[in-house]
Amino acid sequence: MDSELAVLAASGATTLVSLMVTDSWTHARELVGQYLTRTDAAPDTFDDLQEARTRLLAADVTERERTAREISRRYGDRLRRLAEADDGSDEALRALLPSLLQLSASAADSRRTVDNHISGGVQHGPVIQSGTVAGLTFHVDHVPRADRQ
Repeated sequence: MDSELAVLAASGATTLVSLMVTDSWTHARELVGQYLTRTDAAPDTFDDLQEARTRLLAADVTERERTAREISRRYGDRLRRLAEADDGSDEALRALLPSLLQLSASAADSRRTVDNHISGGVQHGPVIQSGTVAGLTFHVDHVPRADRQ
């Protein structure tokens, strides 16, 4: 059972780190923070999670992988220790992991590549590339056609 918990904890920590760089971070932080504070009422748990994210985002390209491994290892150990306690935390970890994986899948689905091409003449105004535009107003000066070069 200990090896199973270790695998679950490592998977949870790896998924947590991957969510640190997505728009799903706030939700993931709440889920993991609630799990970590189940038996340990450490008031700085949420701050620690946020600080870990800040360190990951601040790391340059050469340090980012090492920083991610370090954070993942630290939270994997913490998740495993809590899950090994005899208070039902192992079942809570089993319930937490699918939620994190679902957040991760949602974050992956939201990353899409957009490749737009403009052709067919000269554009004399703003060109906007967006999934959704709402409440946008443009104020442009009208230039008579004869004055255009």
